[in-house]
Amino acid sequence: MFPQKSDREIGVEEKKMVSEGGEEQCVTLELLRKKMADFAKEREWGQYHSPRNLLLALVGEVGELSEIFQWKGEVPKGLPDWKEEEKVHLGEELSDVLLYLIQLSDVCGINLAQAALRKVRLNAAKYPVGPGKGRLSLSLSHGGGSGGELDDHSDKEVDEIV
Repeated sequence: MFPQKSDREIGVEEKKMVSEGGEEQCVTLELLRKKMADFAKEREWGQYHSPRNLLLALVGEVGELSEIFQWKGEVPKGLPDWKEEEKVHLGEELSDVLLYLIQLSDVCGINLAQAALRKVRLNAAKYPVGPGKGRLSLSLSHGGGSGGELDDHSDKEVDEIV
């Protein structure tokens, strides 16, 4: 069996990961991608990390994340009524989802950071600030349909639109 680490020891390790050499390190998708790739390689898990397997693991983690909110009703921003251990658990499940998403994009050869920035530009073009500002019904109708019309644009065209 592996020795169990206390929450305090885990917290110390987290701080070391975020502040190496006395300076705070910016956590990027690339840093997380590399850490997860190294983690899997050290354990020889790469053979199991097909896109399908990672997607199914991601869906499972989204299910675990959903369970946290399942019977809570509407929850205000900032989770003011939640206990600290509930917030910690939420952070763990959110992290699981993020890490599987990063691994999935990696094995599919997708630069997730670039894909996300492109999607933000597409959404800005699809939902321009206008008469629907602040109103969901007008914002949705203003975008028009499924939005597939913008998804077919090249990056250069998207840059010109936005």
